Amino acid sequence: MAGRAAPAPGALLCVLLCAAAATVGGGPEDSPAPAAFGRVYRGAVNISAERVYAFAYRSEPGQVDAVRVYVNSSSENLRYPVLFVVRQQKGVLSWQVPLIFRGLYQKTYKYQEVSRTLCPSEPTPETRPSNQIIFVDVASMAPFNIAYELLVTRLEHFQLETNKAFNFTASPSQPQYFLYKFPQDVDSVIINVVSDAPYPCSVVSVQDIVCPVYDLDHNVEFNGVYQSMTKQAAITVQRKDFPGEQFFVVFVIKPEDYACGGSVPSSIHGNVNHTWNLQRMKNLRVTIVPSIKKSVYVQAMFFSFLSFLSFYLGSVVVAFVHYISTDMKLTVPLGSVSIAGSGIMTSSHPISASTPEGSSYGAIDESSSSGGHQLSSPKRRPPAGSDTDSSVEEESDFDTMPEIESDKNIIRTKVFLYLSDLSRKDRRIVSKKYKIYFWNIITIAVFYALPVIQLVITYQTVVNVTGNQDICYYNFLCAHPLGVLSAFNNILSNVGHMMLGFLFLLIVLRRDILHRRAMEMKDIYTLDYGIPKHFGLFYAMGIALMMEGVLSACYHVCPNYSNFQFDTSFMYMIAGLCMLKLYQTRHPDINASAYASFAVVISLAVLGVVFGKNDMWFWVIFSMIHVLASLALSTQIYYMGRFKIAHCVGYSGFLSFPLTDLGIFRRAVMVLYTDCIQQCSRPMYMDRMVLLIVGNLVNWSFAIFGLVYRPRDFASYILGIFICNLLLYLAFYIIMKLRSSEKLLPIPMFCIVATAVVWAAALYFFFQTLSSWEETPAESREKNRPCILLGFFDDHDVWHFLSAAALFFSFLVLLTLDDDLDTVRRDKIPVF
Repeated sequence: MAGRAAPAPGALLCVLLCAAAATVGGGPEDSPAPAAFGRVYRGAVNISAERVYAFAYRSEPGQVDAVRVYVNSSSENLRYPVLFVVRQQKGVLSWQVPLIFRGLYQKTYKYQEVSRTLCPSEPTPETRPSNQIIFVDVASMAPFNIAYELLVTRLEHFQLETNKAFNFTASPSQPQYFLYKFPQDVDSVIINVVSDAPYPCSVVSVQDIVCPVYDLDHNVEFNGVYQSMTKQAAITVQRKDFPGEQFFVVFVIKPEDYACGGSVPSSIHGNVNHTWNLQRMKNLRVTIVPSIKKSVYVQAMFFSFLSFLSFYLGSVVVAFVHYISTDMKLTVPLGSVSIAGSGIMTSSHPISASTPEGSSYGAIDESSSSGGHQLSSPKRRPPAGSDTDSSVEEESDFDTMPEIESDKNIIRTKVFLYLSDLSRKDRRIVSKKYKIYFWNIITIAVFYALPVIQLVITYQTVVNVTGNQDICYYNFLCAHPLGVLSAFNNILSNVGHMMLGFLFLLIVLRRDILHRRAMEMKDIYTLDYGIPKHFGLFYAMGIALMMEGVLSACYHVCPNYSNFQFDTSFMYMIAGLCMLKLYQTRHPDINASAYASFAVVISLAVLGVVFGKNDMWFWVIFSMIHVLASLALSTQIYYMGRFKIAHCVGYSGFLSFPLTDLGIFRRAVMVLYTDCIQQCSRPMYMDRMVLLIVGNLVNWSFAIFGLVYRPRDFASYILGIFICNLLLYLAFYIIMKLRSSEKLLPIPMFCIVATAVVWAAALYFFFQTLSSWEETPAESREKNRPCILLGFFDDHDVWHFLSAAALFFSFLVLLTLDDDLDTVRRDKIPVF
């Protein structure tokens, strides 16, 4: 009661004696005696005799006193445990000995030694010391005596200090917790806990100053923030989350190790699943260090944006130099110079309308070099001014070559193909088809990203509400929270993908505008020079790069096994679009539709997340699909899209036969023999055959690897398939380009070198594994490392920065690779 004087020490002793006098049984051993800290009390209890101990101590002003109770009983009788009840001023704590923990398969672990830390008394605003009393009741319902030991001590090192390591031990029946108070100038701290041995599995929890403290295996998850731990754990704590500016750090040892990746106990039936006094002591060291200040957040954001704004500045400088260098060229008469800015070059070299005797289709008639320009097509193509995207007419409304479908069956099977053979369709029609990719990928991005964002927000909310930090696989030694986000640095580092994706869109838009202006200035539809310019796939690639940044940021809101598919989905799109763009460059009339392929890949990725862990049937089906798809695609590439089943079952030349014709099977055998057996020794298209053989070997190797090892990271497995095929195709393209005596201009050469260097650096940081959801959360935290850049970004963030730049340079390679062909006639550009 307020204003009441504190009892004198003699009154305390009277309280002790009165409490002891209430003990039943009477006898010399039951006579009341003062209880002292640090002294071991031994006794015995039964149904008619219980013991009550009273411990009194003085609490200094502003000091937090903690008391630890150690008890022991030699009895193994589970029917009659010894019950210990500790009564404090504002709480009651009780347990029994033997103390029972339950594990998997109803397995039980029993401990006869138990020690618990009592909830400390709150410091009082009084300026003089106060007296505190603790009562310990010992009882049992046993009809016979059960011996016990009791020891009560005051903890000298209960409060943790900043930047000072503290060593201690804990076990399942002897948990530990300590107090930490925020210094005045610290708003956030990181709790680092390390151990030399991975097992036994432990749990680190941060709880508010509330009694009781949840410090047992079955209740440690009821309050606060917690992590499982083997050799390392780290929890970032902010002052704003604790109004009292202080908290408890709780350490609990689990009775089993399966939660941390250890062995799973076998299922045991009967009464043999009891384990007594299993030695599971763990040595731990805890250090609490201040986290970064708010100014570091500002510096990191400035660094992120300014780093990629420098790419914008570099692009402006290159564009300005390019404008100055080509300003005079635009005024030179048509037929002698280039329009470099748009990537369009013209020349006065004529093209023959007919094919000379004995020459390949599309060859130049040198005898007509003194004549005027002649077109290889019978009708003049529409002027450039009529090229508009607003047209909604179908391809049939523009096709001025009705014989093209019959001609291409012959043209595309020639031994030597030139670009003029595969650029016969109206440019507007082909361009419109490729622009469909741009609008489709925007549609995919919107409908794919919205549910993803909703899902990761739900994950983050669950983490914040439950406090379970085992849900998300962060690098906890470098996870800087901001608002509701637990690892803002992993999200911020993805800004490069979005900024460079938008910059690439601007670069493509500039080229597109200059190309259109050149079309309006000069009627160069009548002049077939250079690679046909279709920018639809480039626009789609820019959107895909931006969306990769968005979805990678979504994944890093809460990285785990289920979310990883979001991080890789648009990487599939990027790899597929790059391969399509490489193919479309030399095959503009062959409009490869990949919508269904992308849908199948995304579907397989989702199925792989669900069934790809251990289900053998899934890997068998996937490997079969992979091999068959490789063969089908190889056939289409080898025959330039002109191989059809009808060729084998009823198509011979230009005649079709009924299915009842018995000669069908003979013709099918002949086709297989000539195309698959005879040509293996002397293939008609040697370059294509070499590429496809190597490509099939690579893909079959992937299929066999997946079937044998069944990697758990299915999304990365599919991404590896895409990347290897893309690199193989790009290498083949560049080699064939150099073999054809084509050259690399300075800008694409610089982009190729920059791409190789930046990718090499990016992959170095990518393989610095900082976490792994293929393992348990506790095992994943063993890989956590401190920040390496500005004290804010870790290795994976650097990977994000470098991979964004590498993808940007890769796109520029595809955009500028064939700029040297702008002055070359299409009937001189080989197809490969």
